Amino acid sequence: MNKVNEHIYLDNAATTRLDEDVLQAMMPYLTSHYGNPSSIHHLGRETRIAVEEARKKIASLLSVKPNSLLFTSGGTESNNMAIRTALKDFGCDHIITSKIEHHAVLHTVEYYEAELGIGVSYVKLYEDGSIDQNSFRRLLEMKSAQGKKCLVSLMHANNETGQFTEIRWISSLCKKYGAIFHSDCVQTIGHYPLNLSSEGMHMASASAHKFHGPKGVGFLYVHEDLHPSPLIYGGGQERGYRAGTENVAGIVGMAEALHLSYKNYAADQQHIAGLKQYMATFLKTHFPDCSINTGRFSLYSLLSVAFPKNEATEMLLMELDQKGICASGGSACSGGGSHVMKELGRTDQYVTIRFSLSKYNTKEEVDQTIETLQQILLQEKNLLKTN
Repeated sequence: MNKVNEHIYLDNAATTRLDEDVLQAMMPYLTSHYGNPSSIHHLGRETRIAVEEARKKIASLLSVKPNSLLFTSGGTESNNMAIRTALKDFGCDHIITSKIEHHAVLHTVEYYEAELGIGVSYVKLYEDGSIDQNSFRRLLEMKSAQGKKCLVSLMHANNETGQFTEIRWISSLCKKYGAIFHSDCVQTIGHYPLNLSSEGMHMASASAHKFHGPKGVGFLYVHEDLHPSPLIYGGGQERGYRAGTENVAGIVGMAEALHLSYKNYAADQQHIAGLKQYMATFLKTHFPDCSINTGRFSLYSLLSVAFPKNEATEMLLMELDQKGICASGGSACSGGGSHVMKELGRTDQYVTIRFSLSKYNTKEEVDQTIETLQQILLQEKNLLKTN
């Protein structure tokens, strides 16, 4: 079992354990360095310096200019700000997205469609959640011919299936047809070395707690040539783009977490990908009725497994929890079932379990999880036979 909390934590797509080195970097700004960054005295100046140094560190790691990063409370706020500013400031009057985006995008899009009459188109998807490229190209071409300026909002990697979107290809098409491209990169920033300047996105969202940083802090990358209006009004923080006293400790922690994630990327990626492959191979061998939702081009840390729905599997997630194994059925922000699996035709016949791994997981934990799955399903199978 995990020696920290006496459980096995396999829900890292929802949130990750705070790195000890990140906590140590944050501690001075939770204790002695408590000045308001907007204050002109020395306590304020030292925290202002810390915020700007963190901005420079993150910008350097992502190969962008520091003034292109706006600190937010996390991925949801960043997504909301990106969509609003594209409609309000960048002249977009039509939105193209997919039905398997995170609800932070989908519900925001639905709001603007219902309240402001903004047109919305959904890209056609294949069974694995990948985009039908020909359909997307035709859609963008058609809307351009109609005189529409589109906001394209498509996530870099899906948080439930792990499926990647080819963002450079999307970027090139958006450039060709004059569209604004925003990508929810919450599952990839901090997990893959990204050069945001060369990826071609106009905006990208990130959240620190997905890569062993603190909760409640993230950022929105906005291309330096674009100038958004605030989502939150009040003071002049973040160069007037985002009011509110900065979360200094969180921002410092986020920068350190991103630094550590890329410093140790090669070793961590190899370790995590190895665990995923080991677990997938075992599951396919010993549970032939299950299927793996995650395809070839998917997050190295996420394994989505579909078990045929029956009396033995309907309560599987709860039974795993009772035995100390933390996994999920999909996004932690979703209630009432997974909209992603429903859209991909997986809800009615299957029970889906999402196992998402981190650098802190071990082969022993995977072995114990597999053993627990065998015990639960074998026990339930025997009960069904006796009844």
